[in-house]
Amino acid sequence: MSFVTSENYEFDQFRVDAKHRFLIRDGEVVELKPKVFETLMVLIESAGRIVTKDELMQAVWGGRIVEENNLTHNISVLRKILGEQPGDHRYILTIPGRGYRFVADVKALTGEGSDLVVAKFTHSEILIEDETSIDDSDSRSVEAAVVERHVIDMRLLAAILAVFAILAVSGLIYSRSSSSSKQPAPVSEVRKLAVLPFKSIGTGSEDEYLQLGIVDAVIARLSNVKGMTVRPTSAVLKYAASEQDPLAAGRELAVDVVLNGSVQKAGDRIRVVVQLVNVREGSALWGETFDEKLGDIFTVQDRISEHVAGALTLSLSKAERERLTRPETSSPEAYQLYLKGRSYWNKRTQETAKRAIGYFQQAIDLDPNYALAYAGMADSYIILGVYSGLPAGEAFTKAKAMAEKALQLDGSLAEAHTTLAYVKFRYEWDWSAAEEEYRRAIELNPNYATAYQWAALNLAAMGRLDESISEMRRAEELDPLSLIINSNTEWVLYLARRNDDAITHCRKTLEIDPSFFATHKYLGLLYMQKRMYEQAIAEYEKARELSVDDPHILALIGHCYALAGKLDRARAALKELKELSKRKYVQPYSIAMVYVGLGEKDQALAWLERAYEDRSSYMVYLKVEPIFDSLHSEPQFVDLMRRVGLPQ
Repeated sequence: MSFVTSENYEFDQFRVDAKHRFLIRDGEVVELKPKVFETLMVLIESAGRIVTKDELMQAVWGGRIVEENNLTHNISVLRKILGEQPGDHRYILTIPGRGYRFVADVKALTGEGSDLVVAKFTHSEILIEDETSIDDSDSRSVEAAVVERHVIDMRLLAAILAVFAILAVSGLIYSRSSSSSKQPAPVSEVRKLAVLPFKSIGTGSEDEYLQLGIVDAVIARLSNVKGMTVRPTSAVLKYAASEQDPLAAGRELAVDVVLNGSVQKAGDRIRVVVQLVNVREGSALWGETFDEKLGDIFTVQDRISEHVAGALTLSLSKAERERLTRPETSSPEAYQLYLKGRSYWNKRTQETAKRAIGYFQQAIDLDPNYALAYAGMADSYIILGVYSGLPAGEAFTKAKAMAEKALQLDGSLAEAHTTLAYVKFRYEWDWSAAEEEYRRAIELNPNYATAYQWAALNLAAMGRLDESISEMRRAEELDPLSLIINSNTEWVLYLARRNDDAITHCRKTLEIDPSFFATHKYLGLLYMQKRMYEQAIAEYEKARELSVDDPHILALIGHCYALAGKLDRARAALKELKELSKRKYVQPYSIAMVYVGLGEKDQALAWLERAYEDRSSYMVYLKVEPIFDSLHSEPQFVDLMRRVGLPQ
C-alpha cells in the first residue's frame, strides 16, 4: 500500500491532518462537521495573530451571506471539543469587537514525521478506516471508518490485533456486513425509541438533507408500528448541529434506546453505519453497515427499518410490514425537497410557510404522486390561514384540496387525515366530523404527535378543557422538544384559566429555544390576565419582532394598552392595524380584540360579525377566550357562538 504524505499540525495532545480533514486527540479521531473543521484550520494557520470575524466568515463560507451566529456556533463547538472551560482560553482567545486568536503553540509536521495513526473504539467494537473501503464489498467485522493511510506503528498494531482477538473470542464483535442476512439479537422491554441525525464522514454540507432524509424515513416507517413510541423528526433535529452524545440525547428525549449512525458518500456509492444503543445501560445492542449505490437510498432506508424492528423483536402485522418498506416516493430529490419544506413549516411563520410551499411544489413537480408532499403543502396553507398570511377562505380551501389529493393517493396517510380534520375544525366548524378525522389519524399512526396536538385544540374550543389538556400531554410525551406543541399546551392552559401553570410551562419552553415567538405571545397573554401589563407588552413586542410583524400580535398589544389605561397607544395600534389591512390580510377578529379592550362593545361585536362572515380562524375560540369574557352576556355574542356551532 502506498501513502501520500501531506502537511499536518500539532498542538498539545491534538494533531490535525489538513488534507484528510481529521482532528486527532490522543490517537482518537474527533469527528467535526466540515465548516467547524474549516474554522479550526483558519485559526491554526493564522496562529498567534488576530483573525477578524469577516476574515473567518470569508474563508469558511466563501463570500456566501450567512449570519454571524454560525461563526459563533463553530467557535463554541471548537472550545467544547478542545476542552476549554468557561473563562479558560488555552486555545482560542476572543478579541472583543474584532475576532479571535489561536494562542496555543502550533507545530507544522511535514515528511515522514507527520505520519498519523488513528484507532477508534466504540462500545464492543473496533473500527479501522481505509479511504477506499467504501468500494469494498467483502464482509468483515473490522469496519472502515476513520483511519489514515499512513505507516502504522507496529506496537500499536499489535495492541489493536490483541484487542480485536479478545473481542472476537468473547463474541462481542457483531457481524456488520451489508450482505449478511443474519437477524440481530432480540431486545426486550423497549417501548420508546429515538433516531438521531446521522453524522457525515467526508460529506459536505450540501448532503445534510441526504442524512436527514434517511433518518426521517426510518422514523416515519417505525412510527407506524404499534406498541412502539418513536420520537418524530422535529424532536431530534436539534441534535443535527451538535457533537451529539447519544446517551445524553436519549436521556433528554426520555427513550429506552437510540439509533445513531454515520453516512459516507464516495462517487455514486453510499455507506450507512448504524448502531442501536441502550440508553439506561450505555451499551451497544446491535450494529450494521449498509453499502449501496446512491440511487438505491430507499433500499437502505427500508433495510434499516426492517432490521431495527427485528432487533426490537416487534411482532408486525402484514399491514405494518408493508408500511415499513413502502417508499412514499421513488425520487430522492423529491424526498429532500419534502424535508426542506417540513423544516420551514415547523418554524410557524407566514414567511417560512410560503417557503415551505415552494419546496413542496418542487417535490410534487418531480413526483406528481407524492402524497406526503401534498399533505405538507396543505399544512403550510393552514399556517397561512391561522397566522393571517391569506384570507381564511383562500388558505383553508387550498389546504382541504391538497389534503384530499393526498388521501386520493394514499388513504392511510395519518398526516392528511389530521390536516383534513383541522380544516373541518378551524374553518368549516364541523366539530363532530373533525373529531372523527382526528380519531382516524391516531388509529393510523399512534405516534403522530400533531394529531393529538390539533385534536386537543378542537376539544379546547368546545370547552372540553380537561380532555384537551390530556391530549396535549400525550402530544408532549411523543414530541417533548417540539416548540409548537409546548406552546400550544400553554395556550390550552391559558384558556383553562390555569395561568400560573401556563407561565411555568412557558419558561420551560423558552429554555429549549428563547427565540420562539409563540411562547412569548402566550406569556404576554398570561401576564395580561394577571394585570402585569408592562411585562405583557414586553413579551408581545418580542413576539412581534420574532414573527416579523404578525397583525394578531399587534392587536394584542393594542388590547393590552387599553386595559392598562394607555388609550392613546391603544388607538394608535388600532389605526396601524386598519392601515396595515390595506396592504395585507388582517383578521377582523384581531381588530375586535382592540375594541373590546377599549370597552367599545358595539364596535367589537360589529367586527366579530365581519369575522364570522370572513370565517376568521380564531372564531372557534369565542366560547373560551378570556379576552371576550365581557361580551358573554350580550345576546348578539351568544348568537354568534350558536352560529359558529359552539356548545352553549
